[in-house]
Amino acid sequence: MKRRRIDSNFTQRELAARSGVPYGTLRAFEETGKASFETVVKIAFALEAEDEFEALFPARVPKTMDDVIDRPARQRVRKK
Repeated sequence: MKRRRIDSNFTQRELAARSGVPYGTLRAFEETGKASFETVVKIAFALEAEDEFEALFPARVPKTMDDVIDRPARQRVRKK
């Protein structure tokens, strides 16, 4: 995120203002890599990096015929 911020020519304070994330939170995130998911999403949108979240949870490659058949997606898992 820091590299993307610098490449976008934003100071920490500018990115904090653009993202709505407090300056101290942004600074701590750059130093520690720790932040809430909400904070990371706000920063990603401010840096126009939101599309990269798709790579976090890619669709699974079909392995069986049932995976290929057009069925409604399951909404929950039931334990027996």
